[in-house]
Amino acid sequence: MPYLIDGHNLIPKIRGLSLSALDDEERLIRLLQEFCRIRRVKGLEVYFDKAAPGRAGTFRRGLVTAHFVPAGQSADEAIRLRLKALKKSARNWTVVSADRQVRSEAASAQARVISSEEFARLVEDALREGPPPGDPQEPVVSSDELEEWLRLFSQRKPGAS
Repeated sequence: MPYLIDGHNLIPKIRGLSLSALDDEERLIRLLQEFCRIRRVKGLEVYFDKAAPGRAGTFRRGLVTAHFVPAGQSADEAIRLRLKALKKSARNWTVVSADRQVRSEAASAQARVISSEEFARLVEDALREGPPPGDPQEPVVSSDELEEWLRLFSQRKPGAS
């Protein structure tokens, strides 16, 4: 089941992470990438508000889509808008937030709702347990990287048959 996560709610709930760290968001994204790989999660979107100037936007990092919400908006509002855009398929997603209003709207959209604390335990358990024995590590390749590789390898050299 894919996830919509309020990143700044989650950071202080995971041991070793702190909102006061300069690289807190990047460290969370790396942990979430590993979580996705281990638990075979196919969709995970994390939202961070108060993006630094020039940093706002959506970025794909392996299996994780990171949304850096510009100043003047909140991650809560961005998650609410995403749920609205998902319409009926919102019921296939899990929302991770400590915000009561976001949790209430997620439940109204029939999305599954879990607390930041509960999700932090899921992440820590996954990282501690690691992948199942014999599970090959799959390389994480973004769709953009895949397209570039396909483009490169589909080009024929002159005179090649």
